[in-house]
Amino acid sequence: MGFRVEFAKSAEDDLLDILAWYTLQGVPEVGTRLVAAILKRVSQLALFPDSGRIVPEFDTPWLRELEMSPYRIVYRRDDSMVTVVRVWRSERLMDSNLEGSP
Repeated sequence: MGFRVEFAKSAEDDLLDILAWYTLQGVPEVGTRLVAAILKRVSQLALFPDSGRIVPEFDTPWLRELEMSPYRIVYRRDDSMVTVVRVWRSERLMDSNLEGSP
């Protein structure tokens, strides 16, 4: 039995920002391919919800991340669901304003 995977509004907005940025650069197809690759990577969480590492800035077992250079895909895991909360550039540090975190 797999976990349900969903995206918080903050993560959806991050994906839209990625698409918008590449569109402004004149290469919307690159943004489309990148977002598709991120979605494919996130799909692994349905079967392997603990496959990401614990986010070092928080050191809490329920907040994890998948690294997909140059992005950090941050997600919250509970008993039956995974919620992607942010998709940020790797060099960006997390703060306590992650949507969906207690």
